[in-house]
Amino acid sequence: MKPIRTLSLLLATAACLIGTSAMAKDEPQDIVAVASESKDFKTLVTAIKAADLVTTLQGDGPFTVFAPTDKAFDKLPKGTLEDLLKLENKAKLAAILTYHVVPGKMMAADVKTMICKSVSDKDLDVKVSDGAVTVNDAKVIKTDIKASNGIIHAIDTVLMPK
Repeated sequence: MKPIRTLSLLLATAACLIGTSAMAKDEPQDIVAVASESKDFKTLVTAIKAADLVTTLQGDGPFTVFAPTDKAFDKLPKGTLEDLLKLENKAKLAAILTYHVVPGKMMAADVKTMICKSVSDKDLDVKVSDGAVTVNDAKVIKTDIKASNGIIHAIDTVLMPK
């Protein structure tokens, strides 16, 4: 009788551990982890690492990130991205990337035509027209990608601060 009770206890413990592990995977991860798992943000994640912004974007937030897709980075003039990824251009790259981040959590339903300040303290011109949203000249192409410390909205163009 004792071996069966021990086996039952082990199976119950294993079931609890598996359930806890499965629940943890269902919870959203931070912005960097969510972007890293997406097939659309590989270039952005590379740039975040090069600009040394990983820890910042893993912070408490909340943040709203207007995240350029890989296709958005492909639209940059030839050589621009490679130049920005160089160590000597780290500050410039960080300024560009932080221009894409707004303090607070702005879900798609909350977006309206407005000017909002990025964390780089520069203005972003957000416009809503006929159900479409633009940020400066970039179109929002996917919304409400949830992260534990904010929200990501995919855009089709890299925003360049003036």
